[in-house]
Amino acid sequence: MTEPLKLTSFDLLKKKVDIALEKKALQKGISRVGVVLDISGSMRRLYQNGTVQNVIERLLALATRFDDDGVLDVWIYDNEFTRMPSITENDFTDYIEREILSNPTVKKFGANNEPPVMRDVLQKYLEEETSEVPVYLIFINDGGVKKASRKQDNVSKVLIESSNQPLFWQFVGIGNGNFDVLKKLDNLEGRFIDNANFFQIVDIENESDHDLYNKLLNEFPLWIKEAKSKHVII
Repeated sequence: MTEPLKLTSFDLLKKKVDIALEKKALQKGISRVGVVLDISGSMRRLYQNGTVQNVIERLLALATRFDDDGVLDVWIYDNEFTRMPSITENDFTDYIEREILSNPTVKKFGANNEPPVMRDVLQKYLEEETSEVPVYLIFINDGGVKKASRKQDNVSKVLIESSNQPLFWQFVGIGNGNFDVLKKLDNLEGRFIDNANFFQIVDIENESDHDLYNKLLNEFPLWIKEAKSKHVII
């Protein structure tokens, strides 16, 4: 008698993603998926204790179901940014330690500056790798988003300028930091369509997979519908 196939912890994550997608009536392969990770000084503990590695694995499980090619694109940023190697099911083990913490060429644990990395996200998806497949970009931050004058580049300006593009920004605030800038995103005026959402998770280390995936996929279906109605995506 053949023994039943034992599912890995990563296989179980993918099954949880499937359940969340079904609840939201979202098809598999609907989007390219990327993640921007805050690596400012206040994030040091979460990188060193394995929390960020755990988050990456949970997001990769989403990408394998959600992304058209099963790849999770990765950026990290503090006051500078680095476009990191993308992650697949074949190379996610110890990714954070291997590619970031043990890599002396990667800038980390400084202050934070969001617009430059957001501009690079737009460059990658809208200029370098154009596609009819929309982008779902997860942006993880632990507070203290840089405020800028009207003359300086800022998060709001990037969102307004990209609101007619096939890219949705899902901001996730972790911890108890100051998220005043991100909390105002839903009321940001001047956009072609609402292209961003924000939610906060105080303790992401103990957030269940079920709750995380449901929150991540809460507003994206609404954007898909509006983007199609206004011909932002096909």
